[in-house]
Parts: sequence; structure tokens; C-alpha cells
Amino acid sequence: MTTPVYVTRYAPLLLDSAEGLASIASQLAREPVPATRVAVLSSPAWLTARLEAALAASLQGSRERARQELDAVLARGLLLLEETERRLGALSPAATAEEDGARYLGSWLEPARRALDGTRSTHGPSATLEQVVYGAGERFTVALLARLLARRGLPTLDVDAADWVVMAAEPGPARISREHTRARVAELRVQWEGRTGLHAGGFGRSHDARTPLRVPGGADETAAVLAALLGTPLTLWTDVPGVMTADPAYVADARPVPHLSYTEALELAHLGMTTLHPRALAMLRDADVPSRVQHLAHPEEPGTLIDSHGSRDGSLPTCVVSLEDLALLSLESGAVESARYVGPRALQALEAEGLTAWMAAQSPPGHAVAIVLPRTQVPRAEEVLRRTLAAELERGELEPPRLRAPVTQVALVAEAMGQGVNVAGRLFHPIGALGINVRAVAQAATARSLSFVVDGPDTSLAVRTVHAAFHIAHEEVSLLVLGHGTVGSHLLEQIRAQQETLAREHGVQLHLVGLADSRRVLFSPGGIPPKQWRERIESVPIGASPPVVRALLEPLRRLPVPVLVDCTAAEDMESLYLEAFQRGIHVVAANKKPLTGSLETWERLRGTARHHHRAHHYETTVGAGLPVIQTLKDLVRTGDCVHRVEGSFSGTLGYLCDELMRGVPLSRAVRIARERGFTEPHPREDLAGTDAARKALILAREMGLPLSLEDVVVEPFVPQAMLEERDVERFLASLEGLDATFTQRLQGLRAEGKTLRYLARIDPRAEDGAVLRVGPMPVGPEHPATRLRGSEAFVAFSTERYADFPLLVQGAGAGGAVTAAGVLADILKIAQSLRGR
Repeated sequence: MTTPVYVTRYAPLLLDSAEGLASIASQLAREPVPATRVAVLSSPAWLTARLEAALAASLQGSRERARQELDAVLARGLLLLEETERRLGALSPAATAEEDGARYLGSWLEPARRALDGTRSTHGPSATLEQVVYGAGERFTVALLARLLARRGLPTLDVDAADWVVMAAEPGPARISREHTRARVAELRVQWEGRTGLHAGGFGRSHDARTPLRVPGGADETAAVLAALLGTPLTLWTDVPGVMTADPAYVADARPVPHLSYTEALELAHLGMTTLHPRALAMLRDADVPSRVQHLAHPEEPGTLIDSHGSRDGSLPTCVVSLEDLALLSLESGAVESARYVGPRALQALEAEGLTAWMAAQSPPGHAVAIVLPRTQVPRAEEVLRRTLAAELERGELEPPRLRAPVTQVALVAEAMGQGVNVAGRLFHPIGALGINVRAVAQAATARSLSFVVDGPDTSLAVRTVHAAFHIAHEEVSLLVLGHGTVGSHLLEQIRAQQETLAREHGVQLHLVGLADSRRVLFSPGGIPPKQWRERIESVPIGASPPVVRALLEPLRRLPVPVLVDCTAAEDMESLYLEAFQRGIHVVAANKKPLTGSLETWERLRGTARHHHRAHHYETTVGAGLPVIQTLKDLVRTGDCVHRVEGSFSGTLGYLCDELMRGVPLSRAVRIARERGFTEPHPREDLAGTDAARKALILAREMGLPLSLEDVVVEPFVPQAMLEERDVERFLASLEGLDATFTQRLQGLRAEGKTLRYLARIDPRAEDGAVLRVGPMPVGPEHPATRLRGSEAFVAFSTERYADFPLLVQGAGAGGAVTAAGVLADILKIAQSLRGR
């Protein structure tokens, strides 16, 4: 051929609708000329289903029903033609044109009508009958598109690929004879020169040209053999941007793989990817002819190139594929002699019955085998296995087949995967961290893919987790934030400010999907733009009751990496946390109250989180943004013995002490602290010492001390009687009566060279039995608390290893911004742990 040759294959699903047909017709009509274009087509799913029904009806002796099925094919074809014309902007055809269209399309179904009318046998279709009926469907599809193009002024050459595809004469599985097909193409290609040819693919003819035969790889292999013989690339047009890194239904930011090798593509095809038939891929690989998968609606996008070399960057796996609605059949033998043969015999028996084993995992020496197969094949498979292994079952040497369904087979695929280390570790670590049970595992010797089986309900989470763990895409984290006061509002603003940086530099995509306060609840699985959170929540009608938040846990759990973020100071949140853990949701909290309830509740929270493999982070409950809890956890986990903990746990009271030492009256200092967001909503929580006591109790429990809030000896910062006032303004006004008393007390401390600080002490060996004590204390100039300024907090850990010089953690201990930063850090810990960082 002297003109450029373009061989294309249109995915059948594009021919299934008027929208797809219009897109194909538009593309072919605007292609540059002169060129030789070969478009290989095959029947869409609806047409194949109708022809199957017609064939079945005829074989059962119901010719009338068979005719009705063919009439339905013609009617739908005419309707598609009309709808497509409308989409293309053509005027509605005249009645005569409609009648002409009916005659034209109907003529392509005549061979099928005649063949079905002559059917007598009820023992199954003969090869020739089946091929005539289905072949008519392929040619009907060509006729439909040819009709559309003719009305746009583009004449086409309608070709039955059976005229040039020659099947091999040798006995055995059907295959294309490349030698004879090459000769036939050489004879016909002069007729194709410079024209647009629509080829009905999927069928060839016998070597003697008398019998139509189905091509094993269908129209895919038909297109591939022609591209291979002509030495021209093959383009597959479909409805996705290429071979995707994962199913977009599971992974929102799945993207096309730019470059694949044929070995990778074949691996994907064997694992269930339906882009191109494995025989077509092997044909192109052997001929060293590249192919490309592209989105028909976006031809300007590069799609996925598939060739013999693949990507030179072997640092990333190619993609994650999944096969759903499968079943896992397990066999296990307890007898040594028969153990060697159970696995091989079971697999051979299933293969002999034509049953599909997608995966099989055997334990050495084959005494146990796990077989994955389509769920629809389970009854036949169980029957075959019981028949094949009847003797062993009867003797009790073999346990009856165990069934688990539905399950999903998930596979990670990459050409260079076998060249790296810790691939399995990176895959299974986040899967295990999320509590997903892996039921079976398999890997071929090439190490090009690693497959595992999970329960059906875990499919979406497993695919997203593997996709994110290998940095194929961002780790998506779905946040339901409770409270948007001082801490919550700062957190939302920090998420807004850091969103792009986290995605670009750390591969973490934070999605705010829900926001709630005491009166309103907002939930949007698609995400709430961080810039719009305030206006969105304010637009929600007031009156949503607290149980509404609980109802959101179910939709939240279905989203990627769900996290419940508690930025409130609300009571009775323990039950919400427990339900979140049970539903597979992580919890990040700045709320101390759930952690300082009964000891039983504390143990239940920790135990439930561990049992369900959920993260429970609450670093900010003690030191705002300071790493106090993590430091203590590390000391305890590494075997250090903590003798004593002392510190100014409350940045609020630290700020007040510092202001008082500078001569600021108590009443004014408290008002300023409240205005700056240093205090709880009601400052009496801070001045009562309750807040500091809760923080000390959390640390004591982290040390393993079985204490409750009642065990804390607390001396309030102000007299207990004043703390009874519930109204905030009246409480603040009442503090003015203490200004003179505090001024006189502090003058005395200054004279002694001492400083007032509000400290907490945890001493498991305290002589007076007061293991936990909280209150205002004067300290000398040598004490670490003396150098604190403003809202600074400090904690000193005296341990076996840090005996002479305590381990100090010091910094800002109050304020919405630093606390929110600590909450954000806890959220990111979850995301980074799942990414193996």
C-alpha cells in the first residue's frame, strides 16, 4: 500500500449506544485522506445476547420466538440508527429512507433467518450454524456504521474478515495460519487502497475456504493479525483513557499507565483485564508491532502505549487489577500418603470439566489446596471434586470442600517487580494494618505479579490500599470532623493551606467529607472544599440531633481511609469511638474526656481499636502540639522504667502564672487567655485544675497505672466555691474579687526568689500515697518550670535511663493553632503508616 495505513479496533461497548456510534462515525468522517483505514468491528453485547436467545429458541423448536428475537435486533438497530442520526445533527430521514434502512439492515440478518428456520436438532448447534448466526451479527454491526457514514458522504468498503482470515488446517486448537492469511491479504489489499474499510471481525474460513470458523481471539485477534502482517501499529479505541492503574470505580484518582510491555499486558489479560485478548497481545508481541489504547472521546490524549520494551522506569508497579464475584474452595488432606496428590488431582479434574481456576495455592507437598473460581461454577466444581476424591472422602482422609464466597482476587502487576525487595511486605503491611483478612496468596516464578484473595466486602478498600501503598496514586484520607470551634476551625484552615503541598510532596490527599457541631451536620462523600467549609455548614438547617453523626459512620466507612476527628470537648463520646472502631474507622481526638472516664472504658477503647486494627491517636490531649504521649509510649515500649513525671501540663495555667508573676491582675489575665483561645470554652475547667488532672491521668494510664480521676489529688487554682458558677461572664466578673489576694501572695513569692507554677506530679512510689497530685506550687530558680514563658508547657520524665538528667519536652502548650497542628500530625500518621513510611 502506498498511502498511510491505519488499523483500528473499536471496543464493542462503543457500538452499544447511539452516543458511541456517533463518536465513531464522527472520528472516521474527519480522518485525513488519502489514507487506507481498516476499522475492525464486532457485535455489541446487546446484539450478541439477542442472537444467543434466537439460537436457543430455534434449537428448542420455537422458530416463531427465534424470528421475534431477530425482529427485535432489527428494531433496535433502526432505533440506534435514528438516535445516532439525531446526535450527529442530521435531519430526520423521510419515510422512504426509513423503509430503505429497514430493508438494508434486514438483509444482513437474512443468512441467520434462513439458518435458524432450517434448524431441526435439539442436541446443540452445529459449528456452521452457530458461526452463521453470530457472523450475521458482526456483519449487521458493520452495516449499521456503514449506513451512518454513507449519509455523511463517506463511502466505505464493507469487508467480512472471513474473506481474508485463513485458519490453519492442522488438527488441534483453532489458530490463524499466518502464511495463508498473508497471501490472502496480499491479494485483497489493492482493493483496500485509499479507502475506509469496515471489517466484520471474529471469523475466518477453513483452509479450503468452505467453512466459516470462529477466531479464538475474536475481533481483537483479527485486528492484531492484520496489524502484524502490515507492520503497522494497532489502535484500540475505548471509553477509558488507556489501561488504568486501577478500576476507577474503586480508585477515584486512577490514571492511565503511559507505557506497558507486552509481557505486562499479557499478565494483566490473564488476570482478567479485558482491554485486548491475550492471543491478540501475543500476536503483536511476536511481530514486534506496537499498539495503543486510547479514549475515543479524547483522541488528543496519549493513552497507553504497549510494545516489546515497556517503560524504562521500573520503580513503580504498573497497576492493581481485581476479579470480583469469585469463590474460594479449600481442600485439605490429613493422610500422609494421599496428601501428595490432592492438589494436582483436584486441578486436573476441574480443568477436564472446563471449569476456570483463576488462582490456585498449594501447600507443600500438595496436601492442601485453595482454588479460586467464578462463583457461578461452584455447584459443578463441588460435584466434580466430590466425585474425583470420593475414595479419600469416604475413608475420612480428606475433609469435605470448604467454601468461602463471595471473594475477590486482587493482583499487583509490574514488569520489574521481581527485581526489587520487600514488595510483599509493602503490599501486606497496610492490608494487615486495616484488618483485611487475606484468604490465599499466589505468585508466579517470574514475580511479575502478586495475587491475593480477600472477602468480597473488602474489595474496594483492598484495591485502594494497594494502589496507594505503591505510590501509584495519592493516599486518600476521608475526614469527618466534629467541632469547628477554636481547634476545629484552625484544623480546617491548615488542611486548606497544606492540601496541595501534602498531595504534591507526600502523596496524601485529605478529603473533608463531613463536618458537624452540636446543632448541624454536613456530609458529602464527594468532598467539601476546605475553602467553603464555613459557608457550607452555616447553610445547613439547625436542629440535627447528635444521633445523626452516628448514622454517618456507615457511609464514612465505605470511603478511602475513613477518620473520625473529634475537636470537641463533648461528654459521652466513648460509645461513638467504639462504634467507629468496630466499623473500621480510625479516630483522632483532641478531646480528653473519653480517655479519662472509667478505667473499664479506657481499656475498652484501647482493646477495641487494637482488635479492629484501627488507629486511635490523641497526642493533643496532653501537650497540644508537643510530642508528650509519643515520647512516653516510646520510653515504655523500649523497656525503660519511668520513676516520676513532673510538668506544667496546662499551657493555660502556665500562661496565667507567667502573667501574674509579671503583675497582671488575675481577672484580666484570664480574660486575655480566653480571648486568645488558650482556655476551655468555660475557663473554670482550667482554673479547677480538672483539665490538668485529666492530662496527668492520661499519662499515668499510659504508664500502666490503674488510676481514675477520683485518684487525682487536685488543688484548684482558685477557691472551689467560685467554680460552681456556670455562667461564663459572671464567673469572669467574680475573679476580680481575688485580684488583691493573688497580688499579695505573689509579692511574697518574689521576695523569696520563687516563681508560681501550676504543676502535676506522677510518682508511683509517693510516700504519702498521692501517686497523682495537681496544684499551684512555688518553685525555686533551679527548677525547669521557672524558665517557662507565656503558654509554654513542659514535661520532665525521670526514668531508669534518664536518672541524672530528666528527659524534657517543652514548648507551646496551648492555643488553637498548635493544637490543630498536632491533630493534623496525628491524621498524617495514619496516612503515612499505610504508605509504608
